[in-house]
This record gives sequence, structure tokens and C-alpha cells, in this order.
Amino acid sequence: MALIVHKYGGTSMGSVERIKNVAKRVAKWHRAGHRVVVVPSAMSGETNRLLGLAREISAQPNPRELDMIASTGEQVSVGLLSLALQAEGLGAVSYAGWQVPVRTNSAYTKARIESIDDKRILGDLDAGRVVIITGFQGVDEKGNITTLGRGGSDTSAVAVAAAIKADECLIYTDVDGVYTTDPRVVEEARRLNRVTFEEMLEMASLGSKVLQIRSVEFAGKYHVKTRVLSSLTDPMIPVETEMQSGTLITFEEDPTMEAAVISGIAFSRDEAKITVIGVPDRPGIAYQILGPVAEANIDVDMIIQNQSVDGKTDFTFTVPRAEYQAALNILNGDVKTHIGAGNITGDPKVSKVSVVGVGMRSHVGIASKMFRTLSEEGINIQMISTSEIKISVVIDEKYMELAVRALHKAFELEQE
Repeated sequence: MALIVHKYGGTSMGSVERIKNVAKRVAKWHRAGHRVVVVPSAMSGETNRLLGLAREISAQPNPRELDMIASTGEQVSVGLLSLALQAEGLGAVSYAGWQVPVRTNSAYTKARIESIDDKRILGDLDAGRVVIITGFQGVDEKGNITTLGRGGSDTSAVAVAAAIKADECLIYTDVDGVYTTDPRVVEEARRLNRVTFEEMLEMASLGSKVLQIRSVEFAGKYHVKTRVLSSLTDPMIPVETEMQSGTLITFEEDPTMEAAVISGIAFSRDEAKITVIGVPDRPGIAYQILGPVAEANIDVDMIIQNQSVDGKTDFTFTVPRAEYQAALNILNGDVKTHIGAGNITGDPKVSKVSVVGVGMRSHVGIASKMFRTLSEEGINIQMISTSEIKISVVIDEKYMELAVRALHKAFELEQE
């Protein structure tokens, strides 16, 4: 008898009929002898609706109150799913994050999990119940409700799985696994049977929307065996069949993986580029530029500092497009004057495209092949970033889909 965590996304919970299907699937696992904890998202579109109501009242709503509002979507989901499981004849109990409790810091709208108390969960499981816990939310040390940021239910599920030492965490979504790239961009994209945590972490950080990056970090740190699979299949297919479907995220590299140099092409449409021109080339200048941006809780990704000319240099970095204007405002304020920058420019219409694969460790020529492919398509590279298993480039957003298709073909990812 295994201890399993199921996570269901907003699409899977999108209607009463789909919630009933989730209940049938969970009941199937329970009747097969497994102990099951379920972490559902809010119903599809509900969080956007709630945040939209808040912004109709205030253009800049208080983050604490936003968390109070946004957290209610998941509470509806767990209550409805608990009722659906009870209708299936199972004992089921639902909990909000503060009832478990899921302890977080106080960074409203972007909180991070600090600990999860497993006593209540394990007690209910020992009593034969299915436990349903809200994703996306927790409680800080002062008792305030917090949320983990968009996509935080994935993180909640993996964190719960780590806390209760689950045998596996199954992430049910509206796709049937992790693909070599987005099938909506490349029709020939192929589902991967397995990927390493390293590859999945890179893909999540580089724009793949299948899993939220923090959930992959949790899974890797605590060695939570994780599988991505579809919730839109027949809920009554045998458990043994379901356990062989989707994409398994593994800890060890498969011996055959060296044959596959590149596992996938990741991309992010929502990028923006900022350049600080003519800053003094002295120790500490990078911190003086990026420190205030980090203090505003704005994520910085790719960074380039040009060669010094006459003691001056240009400093370029990327941020999420949604935080572009906030970052510009910070830099154009006291920072520009303090560091003595000549000018600050930006481009909110860039995209990032990346090739990812553990096979890059043992193969040469990946970068040159990538750059040649983009050159042949007339695509100019604005920034380059590399790691041991990935190469990322920033390009004009209008060329993003062309770049993805060309690279997918060049690296023959449609082949098994």
C-alpha cells in the first residue's frame, strides 16, 4: 500500500462534472489500497475572477487583502471535492492551508513554504480517510493567510508529498506529460517518457508551463518521485496502467540518455530587457543596480556586462514582462543618479528560447549548431546564457515561434 499525493489543476477542477471525475479517479486509487492526499487548484478562471474584482475596487490593492481574496478559490475546490468523494462512499476531509498548517513567510502573493505539520494529515490517513488540502496557500507566523504565487498549487503538492514522505506525487493536468516543446507551436513535438530533475528544472525555469519551477526545486531537494499525467483520460482506467503513463521525472540519468543530446526546446514569451548605459566600471556596481530591483521582489534572469571602455560599461539584464515597468521606475529613480548612469533603455518585446539536455555534457558543437540554425533563419541573437545542460538566447519576440520550430527540427527532436 503506497502513500500517494494527487495534484489537480484548474482545468481538471473546471466544472462540477470534472470534479466528479476527479473524485472517481481518487476513489479508484483508494479502493486499490493506497492512502491518498489530494491537492487541488481553484476552478479554472476563478483566481483571475477574484483578483479582477479586487482591482475593480483598487488600482493597487493591498497584498495582504489580495491573498485573503485569492485563497478562497482553493477553499471552494477542496470543499466540493470532499463532498464528491463522500458521494462516492469514501471518508474524506478537507483542510485550508492554515488548518494543516502550512507555514510560510510573510511575502504576500509570493510566499515561500517554511514547514508543514504532518500530524493532522497522517492521523486522518490512518483513520482511512482521503485528505484534501488547499494548494497555493499557507499561513505566516502572525496567522495571516498567504499565497505562493501563480502556479503555487504544484509547489504545495510536492511540499506536502515531501512532508509526509509520500511514495510518489502525481501531477494531473490538461496535457499528458512533458513534451520536447509546446505542441501548439511544433506539431511534431513528442512526449518524453522520462526526464531528469535537472532537465525539468531548467525547462520550468526557461518557460515550460507544465510544472511550476518551485515545485521542481522542492521535488529535487527532497527526492520526491514525481509524474506528470493527464486528468482528461478515463478516470476508471486501471491504476497499474495509469502508473505507466505520462512523464516520470527521475533522479538518475537513464543510460540511454546520452544518445539524446537535447531533450527539449523551452521558451518564454513574457520577457523584457533593460540596459543601463554608461555606468562606472567599479567593484559593487552590479549590486548597486540589481540590489534595489531584488528588494522590490522582481526576478532578474539573464545578465550581461559589456567590456569596459574608458572606465564605463553597459549593464543589461532581463526581467518578467509584467515587472518591466516597475523595474524601470526603480532604476530611473534614485538608482540612476546614485550610480551615475548615462541612460536607461529597455525593450518589453523580447523572448527567450533555450535548448536543454543532459547529453550536452558529453557532446560538443551544440552551441554552434544552435547559432547556425538561428542565423540561417535570419534571427539575431541579443543575449546568450549557458549552463552545463542548457543554452538560452534572447531574441525579438516576433521570431520566437520560428526559432522554436527551426531548433526542434535541427536537433531532430521529433525522432524517438
